[in-house]
Amino acid sequence: MGLHLDTVRTWRGRFAEHRLPALSDRKRSGRPASFTPLQTAQVKALACQLPAESGTPLSRWSAPELAREVVGRAIAGAISASTVRRWLKQDALKPWQYQSWIFITDPAFRSRASACSTSMPASGTAKRFARTST
Repeated sequence: MGLHLDTVRTWRGRFAEHRLPALSDRKRSGRPASFTPLQTAQVKALACQLPAESGTPLSRWSAPELAREVVGRAIAGAISASTVRRWLKQDALKPWQYQSWIFITDPAFRSRASACSTSMPASGTAKRFARTST
């Protein structure tokens, strides 16, 4: 199975002493998590929205702007841009690389666009200056 003999002995000893409850994870040392899974999901959901949808005058989110918006919406009391960036990296989210497409909804667009294109000379009709050597 690829386990070291000492690891197997440790777990076997725990099981022999306390039976099945001993096989569950023990309480771990260290600082407890600062953010709940719900807060993490809310930040990622916010990153998937356009800033304009929330009334923010930006074309794209950046990690510092997202951190400010998270605090402004009271999703978290305080959060750093690096934490936001790390969470987004976990799911390969890059809102700062958002690209939008323009979908034309004006029914008169084609007629106006053709009027503009007919008033301008075609690119092939411009005079070209030949370089002469003397």
